[in-house]
Amino acid sequence: MSDILHTEVAIVGGGLAGLTLGIALASHGVDTVIVDREDPAKALAAGFDGRVSAIALASQRMLASIGLWRHVSEAQPMWDIRVSDGDSPLFVHYDHAVLGEDPFGWLVENRVMRQAQQAALADHPGLRLLAPLGVASVERGQPGSGAPAQLTLDDGRKVSARLVVGADGRGSAIRQAAGIKTMAWAYRQTGIVCTVWHERPHHGVAQERFLPAGPFAILPMTDEAAQDGAAGRHRSSLVWTEPPERAEAILALDEAGFVAEMRQRFGDHFGALGLVGPRWSYPLSFLHAERYVDHRLALVGDAAHGIHPIAGQGLNLGLRDVAALTEAVVLARRLGLDPGQADVLEGYEDWRRVDTVVLSAVTDVLTRLFSNDIAPLRLARDLGLGLVQQIPPAKTFFMRHAMGDVGKLPKLLRGERV
Repeated sequence: MSDILHTEVAIVGGGLAGLTLGIALASHGVDTVIVDREDPAKALAAGFDGRVSAIALASQRMLASIGLWRHVSEAQPMWDIRVSDGDSPLFVHYDHAVLGEDPFGWLVENRVMRQAQQAALADHPGLRLLAPLGVASVERGQPGSGAPAQLTLDDGRKVSARLVVGADGRGSAIRQAAGIKTMAWAYRQTGIVCTVWHERPHHGVAQERFLPAGPFAILPMTDEAAQDGAAGRHRSSLVWTEPPERAEAILALDEAGFVAEMRQRFGDHFGALGLVGPRWSYPLSFLHAERYVDHRLALVGDAAHGIHPIAGQGLNLGLRDVAALTEAVVLARRLGLDPGQADVLEGYEDWRRVDTVVLSAVTDVLTRLFSNDIAPLRLARDLGLGLVQQIPPAKTFFMRHAMGDVGKLPKLLRGERV
């Protein structure tokens, strides 16, 4: 028995959703183990991931309430959002001041978020991260037996847990081992990601331009640090969507050619442009699990659902999973219930399913509607943008949605402790 590590919750996957869940549970006194194949040091390297995530206001409230946000070293407030369709004069402009003093959210580099998570681990000595280490097998026993689940790790150690959480991404081995089917397809789009410096300030405005090949998003970032008394350059993160063949050709260009292609889509309102660091690319796809739970198992984040980045809500969708599952587990423990029992997990699934299905469907429809140059569709979507701009109740709803402040929110998303 000395070779078995006993815990209440075992999380497989230490990405942005998995580590945040571990910190959320540990901050409420839940004994938790995280197992991740990735080397933590490698995940913190500058070249590991060039993406920037939009952290909605509600998600930031949760990160603050579990003590993680105080470790975030750089975060750019997103004060306004501007959505336009190519060169059409019709657009939607969301102004945070309509709703109050808070921004819609913050733009944080994934690398910075991982640094914050690693720092937050030190706040919870009882939260154990086993990495780099894989899971060889999972035995969850028979429903009704009362026996805990048992994970066998690649090094032969075993972990016994009342609840196993699959947070191991879209290709989740935990989901596959449970026989949970998915609905999935590729968009035949590649997302090109890079950081850009520009001459003029962005004023905290996030821009999304819909071009025939797909969305072209300009996301404000913090300025570079000042050096030798000179102010740092203004920076934005670029998420540029192209068909795979075209993306490959663009990525193969030298820096001058790449910047020239970028400028054609960027416009000249930011003045001079240039690259900061390397370029990355990611294939874009859709995935939705037929269910999020099974016997002593729950899925969170990309293991349960993966959406197109068109609205920048992918991570927020996973963080809402984290908030809901944390509340379900903590309340179950207070009632003396087994956090892995069926009714506790069914409550989590019921809470998350409607929100996830609706947002997944909306992003898929928007991707198909805007990623083309068909004249009747172009006219319809331009009129739609113009109508939303002119109808205050509609704008208010979409602005609140961008903040993550709609529907029945778990306590953590309201900034409260469970």
